[in-house]
Amino acid sequence: MRIATWNVNSAKQRLPRFLPWLDERQPDVVCLQETKLANEAFTELFEAELASRGYEVALNGEVQWNGVALLSKVGLDDVVAGIPDGPGFPHQEARAVSATCGGIRVHSLYVPNGREPDSDHYRYKLEWLEALRKQVAADPANVIVCGDMNIAPTDADVFDPAAFAGHTHVTPAEREALAALQAVGLHDVVRDRWPNETVFSYWDYRAGMFHKNLGMRIDLALASKPVAERVKAAWIDRQARKGTGPSDHAPVMVDLDEAPDGDIGPMVPPPSAAGPRRGKLPQGSPRTKKA
Repeated sequence: MRIATWNVNSAKQRLPRFLPWLDERQPDVVCLQETKLANEAFTELFEAELASRGYEVALNGEVQWNGVALLSKVGLDDVVAGIPDGPGFPHQEARAVSATCGGIRVHSLYVPNGREPDSDHYRYKLEWLEALRKQVAADPANVIVCGDMNIAPTDADVFDPAAFAGHTHVTPAEREALAALQAVGLHDVVRDRWPNETVFSYWDYRAGMFHKNLGMRIDLALASKPVAERVKAAWIDRQARKGTGPSDHAPVMVDLDEAPDGDIGPMVPPPSAAGPRRGKLPQGSPRTKKA
C-alpha cells in the first residue's frame, strides 16, 4: 500500500499537476491539505476524475482557507470530519478528516500555523494539538497520522536554526506538543528511515529557497508500531515541487509491504544545492499568512 500526504496549497490551482501526479505515482491513499475548497466545489471539480481512477473521497472543506481531503482505493470507512470537541478560532476550522483505509486509521491534518509565538493563534495551535493527541490516543493501535504539522520536529529539520529564532514552527512548546502526540506510540517514518540525512518537504516560493535547498521538514507521516514495521520506503517526492505552478510543499510518500520504486530517498530527485545550510528567511516567514 502506498500512502501519500501533500499540502497542495489550493487544489483548484494544482489541478493540472495533481491528476498527472496521481497517474504517475499511483498512491492507494492520499491525504491532502490546504485544498481551499468547500466540499461542494471540490466534488464538482474532482469527483469524476477521481472516481475514474478508483478513489473514494472524504472531505472537510471550507471556502478560501484550510480544507483537507482523504482519497482511498482501499476502502473508506468510519469517516470523521474534524476533531471531536476540538477548539475553534473562533469556530472549528476544516483542518482534519480521518477514516479507516485498508485496515489502517488514516488522519489527514492541517495543523494551525500559530502565526506568532504567544499569540492567540499560537495558543489555539497548542490546544488543537492536544485535542488531536486525545483523539489519536483513544485508538492508537493501527494508525498513521499524516499532514502539514506546521512544526519542524528538531533543528535538523530546518535549513538554519538561527534563522528561525523567535519564530513559530520551532518553539519548545510546539515541539513538546508534537512529542506528546508521538508519545501515544507513533513513529516518524521518514526520519526513522533517514536519521542522518537532510530532508525537507517545504520551501518558500520566494528568494530562490527551493533551488538553494533552504527548506523545512514540516509535513510528516507518524505511524503506530504495527504500521511502521510494514514500511519499505519513506521519501519526499521532490519532483512534484519542481517545474511550473507547483505547491510550496512536496508530497511525502510511504510504501507499506512493498516499495514499487525501491527503497529510494530521502528526497527524489536529490537537490543539486549541497552547500552550507545557512541563509535568511524571506520577510514574513515562516508562513505567517492566515493558516
